[in-house]
Amino acid sequence: MRIFLNDDMHEVAPGTLAAALETLGFGGRKIATAVNGRFVAAAARPRTELADGDRIEVVAPMQGG
Repeated sequence: MRIFLNDDMHEVAPGTLAAALETLGFGGRKIATAVNGRFVAAAARPRTELADGDRIEVVAPMQGG
């Protein structure tokens, strides 16, 4: 299925947000996520089913000052 991750299109197998993040190289990383503009907590990712055309935003914390 087709999803958009930070505005870039990707093809992933149907499934959950957690599975898509793992496939796209974000597994185990400390990140914040949103699906279609709604925040998704880390604990909710394994039960958040994705649909074709969903828009996922991933933000990683940055260090510095």
